[in-house]
Amino acid sequence: MSRASKKSIIGIALALLVLAAALFAPVDFGATRIVSEADIARPPAEVFAYVTTPGHWPDWHPSSLAVRGAVDHSLAVGETVEEDFNVAGRTGRVTWRVTAREPGRYWRIAGSIGGREAGTVSYTLTPAAGGTHFVREFEYGAPNLLFALLDRWRIRRQIEEESQTAVHRLKQRLEAPV
Repeated sequence: MSRASKKSIIGIALALLVLAAALFAPVDFGATRIVSEADIARPPAEVFAYVTTPGHWPDWHPSSLAVRGAVDHSLAVGETVEEDFNVAGRTGRVTWRVTAREPGRYWRIAGSIGGREAGTVSYTLTPAAGGTHFVREFEYGAPNLLFALLDRWRIRRQIEEESQTAVHRLKQRLEAPV
């Protein structure tokens, strides 16, 4: 192999290394915010009690595979629960910690995966004619350029679809005859 060929191979390898470093380097691209809403024909207190009780999550959210820990009651600030998930084709386990709670009105949890922040989910409930206007917000950051590109190209769209399905299923479940 000639000296020029070796230099060319080394140059290409260095360029690939720099590209990989750029794609995976930790950066802050801001948060992606996904909002899903529905009007549910049930009082805010009932909707709040249901959605803030983790044992119900797998019943209405397609990304929630299983929950463990404090799953049998509406969680208070500081309580935690673990959830197995499949979000946009990615499976894993997240630990959620309740960071805000105003019974019947507002609830927020912050997630962590392997000690790294994984986003927040908040529920805002307001009285509406015949029941509750329910708003679910999911916010998550892009830890690197590769994730930011994938999020823009595909991940966000999948999460939006899963979130819309979740809120639709929640409405159906809560409005179903008992």
